Amino acid sequence: MVYEVLLVAYLVVALLLIGFVLIQQGKGADMGASFGSGGSNTVFGSSGSGNFMSRTTAILAGLFFFISLTLGALTANKESAVDDWENLEIPAAEAPVQTSADQDVPVVDTPVAGDDVPQVEENTSDVPN
Repeated sequence: MVYEVLLVAYLVVALLLIGFVLIQQGKGADMGASFGSGGSNTVFGSSGSGNFMSRTTAILAGLFFFISLTLGALTANKESAVDDWENLEIPAAEAPVQTSADQDVPVVDTPVAGDDVPQVEENTSDVPN
């Protein structure tokens, strides 16, 4: 239950983080920056140490990393499900078929392999030694 909730939260946080990063405007994206006046930006930019968009992006990034680590820790010790394709040595035709006595199951004679297939004689005289 917790795993599924974290997966949904992970998806929502990832989509919000992508949206907030794409919406933000870069430091030198104003019109004056292209003419050389972008040098007046300080270390944190001219708008101060951060506005709503940059703080929200930082919080979403922190949540993204925290949920990533939590999901990794939850799945680290889980055993994987048995793969049906691992054991191909036992054919499915040899598996016992269970039928109940109250069901009428028609019995069909299945042809044995080779009944309707013509036999091919091998001619070894054409094979060079």
